[in-house]
Amino acid sequence: MRNYKQVLLDPADCATLIIDHQPQMYFGVEGKSRSCIMNAVKCLARTSAIFQVPVIMTTVTADSFAGKMYDAVLDVFKGHEPIDRTNLNAWEDTRVKRAVENTKRKKIIIAGLWTEVCVTLPALSAISDGYEVYFVSDACGGASKEAHDTAVMRLVQKGAVPVTALSLLLEFQRDWADKATYDPVTALIKECGGTYGIGLTYAEN
Repeated sequence: MRNYKQVLLDPADCATLIIDHQPQMYFGVEGKSRSCIMNAVKCLARTSAIFQVPVIMTTVTADSFAGKMYDAVLDVFKGHEPIDRTNLNAWEDTRVKRAVENTKRKKIIIAGLWTEVCVTLPALSAISDGYEVYFVSDACGGASKEAHDTAVMRLVQKGAVPVTALSLLLEFQRDWADKATYDPVTALIKECGGTYGIGLTYAEN
């Protein structure tokens, strides 16, 4: 059988960067369902945990302005504190960049608020440094629909690849015969997979 490792995402090659999923940033999201973004980033966090993908979390001015990281993400990585920063571009914080470098992974999966700033700036910086960047579009949101959509276009033009939280989960799973992850993956689909989750629950009853 042909090996498609070069074109499909493999958890062993990836690191996840979750940026600024904080109350103040959610308040500013417009033109997109905040609850859908929250569902998607929860799915991304759980996916990363299931497939043992290293996760770096970062917040901006958590204590003085934006609040702590979304609980549904923190709860997946108990004892793993986000890196709190002041700069807009997380990649320019040496602690964040070093944490990514320490994973030894060259494919970075990014989700964050807002798309036009907190996702775009580190994504373009990482690409400039030789990384492959995949952004989870449904786990990102902008200050307006136009801001999000324009950021997505800019990211794609510069080589970043859009994925969704559910598509990433299924790409990592690849084969339903892989029983090591089958149960947690199907449980996550039931919880976060929308109508697919409903259908899966129905099929099992």
